[in-house]
Amino acid sequence: MPRPLAASRIATAALALVLPAGGVVAEGIAPPDAATVEARLEVLNSPVPGSIWALQPWMNAQEATDAEGTLYRLTSLNPRVNSWFVLEVAPAGGRSAFYHLENADADLWQVSLAETENGPRLRLEDDLGDVVLCDPWAGELAEARATGLPYAPVCDWSLFLRNPVQGNRTTREAVSDFLRENVIFGDSIVNLIKGAFYEDAFMVSSEELDTAEEVSGVELLGTALLDRAPVMRPAMGFDLLGAEAGMQAGSWYEVDGAPGIYASVMQPGMIAQSVFDVPGANWLDGVESGADVYLVAFDMARFDIGYELGTDHPDLGWSSRPSNRHGGAGPDGFSRPDPLVLNGTLSPSLVEDVAAAFTGGFKRDHGAWRFGDYATFNFGHHYGFVQQGVMLSRLWPNLATLYVTHDGEVHMETWTEGHAEVLPELVMARQNGVPLIENGVPGDRVTSWGGGNWSGSAEANLRTLRAGACLRTVGDRPFLIYAYFSTATPSAMARTFQAYQCDYAMLLDMNSQELTYMALYLHEGDEIEPRHLVSGMADVDVRGSRGTRIPRFVSAPDNRDFFYLVRRD
Repeated sequence: MPRPLAASRIATAALALVLPAGGVVAEGIAPPDAATVEARLEVLNSPVPGSIWALQPWMNAQEATDAEGTLYRLTSLNPRVNSWFVLEVAPAGGRSAFYHLENADADLWQVSLAETENGPRLRLEDDLGDVVLCDPWAGELAEARATGLPYAPVCDWSLFLRNPVQGNRTTREAVSDFLRENVIFGDSIVNLIKGAFYEDAFMVSSEELDTAEEVSGVELLGTALLDRAPVMRPAMGFDLLGAEAGMQAGSWYEVDGAPGIYASVMQPGMIAQSVFDVPGANWLDGVESGADVYLVAFDMARFDIGYELGTDHPDLGWSSRPSNRHGGAGPDGFSRPDPLVLNGTLSPSLVEDVAAAFTGGFKRDHGAWRFGDYATFNFGHHYGFVQQGVMLSRLWPNLATLYVTHDGEVHMETWTEGHAEVLPELVMARQNGVPLIENGVPGDRVTSWGGGNWSGSAEANLRTLRAGACLRTVGDRPFLIYAYFSTATPSAMARTFQAYQCDYAMLLDMNSQELTYMALYLHEGDEIEPRHLVSGMADVDVRGSRGTRIPRFVSAPDNRDFFYLVRRD
């Protein structure tokens, strides 16, 4: 992303010098030595690591002291990823201040702490050999923090200070949280409300058009395995190429103005009998059989995927569900990310290339087992997550995991102990329950309410609005598919992903259009126009002072975690 003109930068008294190429030899913060990593891995793999620092075996730091005795310590939380840093400023005899810095372009800037004739400086060098030297602690950091922006630029826009902000949430989410946190039996009341008012509340059943005209799909993705494929007219918020007369069930259509993104629609009752002949899922009831499913596929040869935690969720403390807890504040021994800042917003560096976003998985309170064997060990299997190569909650074996490695490869599979060898390459990860589809067939816990932690009502009524994702490989090209189920059980989800020939599929979130939110972003000059999968999702976007909608996650901090896709150059 080009750096903005100087006129648009925050005024600062800090020193920022750009030196010509060749002035200084570039050196970032190197990874620690093998012995240090091995010792830290022992702590990471201990029953209770105890701190956010203990989850970062690859972090490394540099220190410098100025003439007044102030200590400056710059910690790269993962030098290989080169994205997140913690700057500690410790005056002699005073209290340390901590600042969470994010590299504005991890592929461009190498960041380190340098000793100069004028004292310690942050030193950044880009791939052209240009060097930025700055001392943001001289006033720029204070000004950046005072802005209240989720990302406040420092050091000539080469770094962002991540500031704590209030994440947006809807009234319904606020009421649910209030009941759970302040009312005896509040969680039971919330479940009762969901069971009485929200089961099938968002169900859509599109009419089938009486037409013999064949509407072609996208040849690359082919068609889903259906016994019947009528033409449908769904209430989808995207403009599609070739769908003027409607969408043929199970076929794919390119989204107008969004190359590499495709949409499809179907109802589980249309799925081919050959799919149902494969064991592993329950029979579908009459309601979910006729409920619309909207799917969006991303050609991952054209996109990179990232993950950002919300301001509040999924949280780091204990879920109320498991009973086998230790004495720490959370499954990893802590409940707050300090000194890290989680702000639920896309980095400004990515805004001009962002193509889509959708909500992540369950919040922490729902993200662990209450019943079944998984509730009895690994502290209830709290779902883990990694952002920018920084582990914020441990990844547990047995759980469905969407993750990305340093080479940009996207993976979706069940985490195992053998994945320990992947940890050094990990950039992002999000766990959410157990697989809906594994190796092309239903996962072994799809039919078990407690064993699969599928959530729903206390009476195990599993049919509700749900979202899920799958990974499918066509030839050698991976496609990430997001699916919105207007009402479905895990079995209907599994059969749908199976019909779309997914290799692996997992649940995301459920129960409301806030929690199953998905939007594409079309770029018109400097403007971003969100296109929501269904119209009700637009109501989740906050309104600005002029009454216009502000795109969720992209321009407005949110309390929930989310995935985002950006176009590759």
